[in-house]
Amino acid sequence: MIRVLIVDDHKMVIEGMKLLLQNHPNIEVAGTALSGEEAIDLLPNLCPDVVLLDINMPGLNGIDTCKKLLELQPILKVIAISMHKESSLIKLMLSNGAKGYVLKNAGQDEVIEAIEAVYMGKTYLDETVNEIIVSSVTSAKSSKVESPFPSLSRREKEILALILEEYTTQEIADKLFISFGTVETHRRNMLIKTGARNTAGLVRIALEYELHK
Repeated sequence: MIRVLIVDDHKMVIEGMKLLLQNHPNIEVAGTALSGEEAIDLLPNLCPDVVLLDINMPGLNGIDTCKKLLELQPILKVIAISMHKESSLIKLMLSNGAKGYVLKNAGQDEVIEAIEAVYMGKTYLDETVNEIIVSSVTSAKSSKVESPFPSLSRREKEILALILEEYTTQEIADKLFISFGTVETHRRNMLIKTGARNTAGLVRIALEYELHK
């Protein structure tokens, strides 16, 4: 029997989840909580195997609640149940220990599948969430343009970053405690490396290929 704790600040969501799970022979709703703080207080007595956890709650949010629950009971399996589809939020929840992420519009079969999967030690992302994660990774890869230029030295990157912030040559020299001529030498070297004709061209190339990072 898989003991489940449902945590959500909306009673209607809790009741809906209970209805989804009540007739399953291998799942028992061990308890419910309306806040992260309440879930933490109930944890020692309820000893759940799986927690269905909302993210957007007043007080202690789902991410911090997840972290604290796992500190108290490391073998606990947490599934985020949320309306949020942002890849950054999904990744943040997973990086803080959640083993599953399911959207609130998921059907009964999907919720049960998620509970059984994480209970068995697997990670579960519903189909939509999985597509969001894959898409974010693909976009990140495609948006990163590989530089065709020789790499810049640490000092060149420092100077380039200040050029992008519109510092003058003398201001850069003063800030980095180097001479005016040294700044100009580094600037000429960067023009040579990038093939830029002037500082404006250097700025354009630097921004396109993120040479200052």
